[in-house]
Amino acid sequence: MKLTGAEEGKEYIIQDIVTEDEELDAFLFSLGCYSGEPITVISHLKGGCVVSVKDGRYNIDNQLADAISI
Repeated sequence: MKLTGAEEGKEYIIQDIVTEDEELDAFLFSLGCYSGEPITVISHLKGGCVVSVKDGRYNIDNQLADAISI
């Protein structure tokens, strides 16, 4: 399942990040988004969602959310 289909407030484990853009991969890794890491969707917004990874909250767009498999 993709992150865009995640239920709000429920913790998921990142299974895979599927993107062909190495820069995007590096950016997500710097946020702490990588396989095996817990992620929680705080809320869904019109253009994306707010997620909690480690100790931070991030607003990511739908393109980034579609790249994250949970």
